[in-house]
Amino acid sequence: MKILHVIANLAPRYGGPAKAAMEMSEALAKLGHQVSIFTTDQDGPDRLDVPLGEPVLKNGVEITYFPIQKPGFWGTSLPMAVALKREIPKYDIVHLHALYLFHNLVAGYYSRKYKVPYIVCPHGTLDPFIYQRHRNRKRLMEVLFENRNFRNAAALHFITEEEMHLAKPVSFDQQGIVVPIGLDLTEFADMPDKGAFRARYPELKDKKIILFFGRLNFKKGLDLLIKSFRSVLQAHPDAMLVLTGPDNDQYGEQVRQWVREEHLTQHVLFTGMLTGKDKLAVLQDADLFVLPSYSENFGIAVIEALVCGTPVVVSDKVNIWREVVSHEAGLVCKCETASVAEQIVALLNDPGKREAMGSNGIEMVRKQYHWDHIGQSLESEYRHIIQTGEARNFLVKATSTP
Repeated sequence: MKILHVIANLAPRYGGPAKAAMEMSEALAKLGHQVSIFTTDQDGPDRLDVPLGEPVLKNGVEITYFPIQKPGFWGTSLPMAVALKREIPKYDIVHLHALYLFHNLVAGYYSRKYKVPYIVCPHGTLDPFIYQRHRNRKRLMEVLFENRNFRNAAALHFITEEEMHLAKPVSFDQQGIVVPIGLDLTEFADMPDKGAFRARYPELKDKKIILFFGRLNFKKGLDLLIKSFRSVLQAHPDAMLVLTGPDNDQYGEQVRQWVREEHLTQHVLFTGMLTGKDKLAVLQDADLFVLPSYSENFGIAVIEALVCGTPVVVSDKVNIWREVVSHEAGLVCKCETASVAEQIVALLNDPGKREAMGSNGIEMVRKQYHWDHIGQSLESEYRHIIQTGEARNFLVKATSTP
């Protein structure tokens, strides 16, 4: 099959959707398909240092970057539009990532014009918390093109069953598939020595590390986490909150302000974004991982922590919370300060439970969230859509190891 993925940006700062689109494409290429990605060179206020308008081969995937243009918030790129018009007829299927962006308008239009089936992956944008943000602007885009995209898509691709149910009131009862995202487990095959991250920061000596790993972003519940941490310290004075991840839309300064207001400066460590071995080191050395998001379509960092043997505390707005509970790999809190603190303290109080949950988390990820099997699920869905013109209606794909 010739498969085209279209996404506004691939820079690491954009988190889950960019990472998912790239790794999804790599998994399909590994199965022998010709997979391409059209995207822009957008990297926040900067630009990626990449060739423009010509394919770059990465792990079997042809990536073509186009120049971002104003208005940047919309992912605008007229050169991308020209290329989509020319290239879409050459593909068997098109996979659109995210909503309300320039590439959705253009790729949706040309896919319909040239009768190429396309799938739309909302990446959580239909979650009620996110759906209501900038509602007037989104409503305009829905009238202009997004509603048409939805009604004419071969399928909507949901990452979790929870996402599918949350989206149902605004998805026109469109056909959908549920295929998760996952990890390349080879990335976790050669772990750094235990204690490598702690050794880098003397202030972490003899401390219990509570780790937040992700973008410093409005939806991540960082206000809840900072406010709850004072209660955590009362129960465990040896706790240290480590915030690892890139600043998103200058939100990091707001987080630092909350830390100062709560007089927690000596108890909170900002590391910035960590990748490669540094990322593995912090995930492995943490005593527990916490993500109290107001909205989280999947939470790739959650399964990264779990496969490193680190138990998690997640809010009931993180869409894989049911899986975390059913596998006894962590605890679930409400999006309330007291609830966040209560669940963190509960795990800190019980080293045996943390160890057991860590082991359960490793097993959960290895059985359900590895790209080899997920790639096969996507391949199967693509073939069915190409052959029949439609998806298996609201089919939840199993991804456990046979």
